[in-house]
Amino acid sequence: MPAGSLIITVGPAMGQKFELNRPKMVMGRHPDCEIKIDAGAVSRQHAQIIIADDNFYVEDLQSRNGTFVNDKRIDGRQILRHADSLRICDVGFRFEDSDFLKKQAKTARDTGFAIDLGSSQSVVIDDDRDGPSGSKVMTKIEVSDTARMRLDTNPITKLKAVLEITRSLGKSLSLDDVLPKVLDSLFTIFPQADRGFIVLSEVEGVDELRLIPKAVKFRRPDDDDEIRISRTIVDEVMSSKEAVLSADAATDSRFQMSQSVADFRIRSMMCAPLLDSEGNALGVIQIDTLNQTARFRDDDLEVLGGVAAPAGLAVENAQLHEDQLKQQVLQRDLQMARRVQLGFLPSSPPEIPGYHFFDYYDSAYEVGGDYHDYIELPDGRLAIIVADVSGKGISAALLTAKLSAEMRFCLATESDPAAAVTKLNYVFSQGGWEDRFVTMILMVLHPLSGEVTLVNAGHMPPLVRLGELPVKMPGSEKAGLPIGVTEDFEYESFPITLGPGDSLAAFTDGFSEAMNADEELYGIEQLEARFADPVTSVADLGHHILEDVKRHVAGHPQSDDMCLVCVGRDVKPD
Repeated sequence: MPAGSLIITVGPAMGQKFELNRPKMVMGRHPDCEIKIDAGAVSRQHAQIIIADDNFYVEDLQSRNGTFVNDKRIDGRQILRHADSLRICDVGFRFEDSDFLKKQAKTARDTGFAIDLGSSQSVVIDDDRDGPSGSKVMTKIEVSDTARMRLDTNPITKLKAVLEITRSLGKSLSLDDVLPKVLDSLFTIFPQADRGFIVLSEVEGVDELRLIPKAVKFRRPDDDDEIRISRTIVDEVMSSKEAVLSADAATDSRFQMSQSVADFRIRSMMCAPLLDSEGNALGVIQIDTLNQTARFRDDDLEVLGGVAAPAGLAVENAQLHEDQLKQQVLQRDLQMARRVQLGFLPSSPPEIPGYHFFDYYDSAYEVGGDYHDYIELPDGRLAIIVADVSGKGISAALLTAKLSAEMRFCLATESDPAAAVTKLNYVFSQGGWEDRFVTMILMVLHPLSGEVTLVNAGHMPPLVRLGELPVKMPGSEKAGLPIGVTEDFEYESFPITLGPGDSLAAFTDGFSEAMNADEELYGIEQLEARFADPVTSVADLGHHILEDVKRHVAGHPQSDDMCLVCVGRDVKPD
């Protein structure tokens, strides 16, 4: 059976690899799919990969949003070729044919054409860094000091080749296109070269660098598909940021312990670092030869250094471009997540005779952890919820979605508000959210009597204004632990009664802790003062508080999610 794989190139799990090792593998949202795609727009069984007649096929399973190969929607079954792009909704894949890669590597050795290795497994980086000190390196040059390159001392053909390479590097943002061409051009400049490769590095862990071969070229045939690259040489060049020329690498004491040098019997080698605009080493270009009579010279090293300088900048530009594309994908995902989250929030306040409502929600980022809701209960009561999930961003937003669903279930199965919150706490605690918790205030309004039953789970008490009495925040002594701290905690409820003209407001700490440029908090006292100001309606009260908070922060960036819900009972007519 042929070997192949799918690699996610666009989407939250970018880089994840799926080995295609079964005759049929279903792709979709259902947990039983061999290739699970966790996205709402993806059908439960969206498409499938089929291996038949030594070929790979993709077949759409009558999905809602279709399956695309190379940006063209397919109808039924279509063959997959190496490097084809496969897209399902907003998730993109790259198909890799392992057998094709092996044949390509063999062809490269037989013909001398440079190839892009991509994620090929036929490359080995020898970790041979514990060799002896000392060196017979003949020449070194600083690649970062391009002004000192003495390119005018080289033949005019070499100058033309360097200029052509520089122009090619400036035209493309795709390393897969440019880097193999660089090696082809270097083999034209240096006819004695037997092997060349370009290796890039990426950070792995705290201090360790992972080396990734990106392109390789051979002039001589070789039946062994495995490519061995010396970590010793690469580390030396990247750390010193100098291009090096070794007249006889096989006997150079710096590289005596390098198995890869010995394996290839290298007689002369040049290696130059690829540096970004700030002088950081991104990787190396290396070419070497077995010909003892045609060793590289000092002016050859100057040419290689002249190529390495623009090549390093091209690598940096390509990486920045790739990062920008990833950011654009992430931004689209966040915008979609924001629309989904807003869909969980009430589209408008409830309409209950004798009462008026005002609510406001604004997350510090695209999505947030604050949450509010109105839930109509079967006996005519109205549950009003204001909650704050610890943390911010996507993880907090996902927990608010779970909280919304669980809260509705608990209120539907428990008529007593305190029992509903106790049940919610138990269910939420079973999720294993580690250090995540939720502060929440639940207020159940009885419209006919004006009684409000409150249950406080570690949240700030609501502001309450009853007649001419001072504004107060009742129930501090009845407040329980936040949701998710202890699974067997028993919550208590307490009542207040809203008479005609009375009002209350529940809020999250994004209001009380709103900060200005001088790092001064808005504070609870100022909230109480604004809540006590005379206003004509609940809507005016909400806007009055918002305007005062905005005056306080005076354009300073919002640091936390903000949520406010105001409830007011109408004044009875005379």
